[in-house]
Amino acid sequence: MNFESKPVLWAGRVITVLVVAFLLMDAATKLIPIDAVAEGMKQAGIPLERARYIGLTVLACAVLYAIPRTAVLGAVLITGFLGGAMAAHLRDDGPLWPHNLIVFAIGALAWAGLYLRDPRLRALFPYRND
Repeated sequence: MNFESKPVLWAGRVITVLVVAFLLMDAATKLIPIDAVAEGMKQAGIPLERARYIGLTVLACAVLYAIPRTAVLGAVLITGFLGGAMAAHLRDDGPLWPHNLIVFAIGALAWAGLYLRDPRLRALFPYRND
């Protein structure tokens, strides 16, 4: 597979936009209180007052991920944030589908998008066709 081609680069960009859009939507739901978020926070045992901090954290991660210079840091922070979200959901005996599998997919897509658009990451983890 030729990772230096324009279609691969654009695929990485499209995946990145989708991940950023999802994270921005998630941040917005935490910053603008809605009933579903309040119920989810209550079920997770997290005070509703913390929703604003969680929303700002997600927003910061999305911004860092969207900027090419800080994208790797953003991906690392996104991975940590999503891992914490999965752990909190599993702690409450939540179902794997849809919550945790969607969260896992967003994390995997974040790294896939970055892998396709950043040659430094591809050099660090080369694709081998053996």
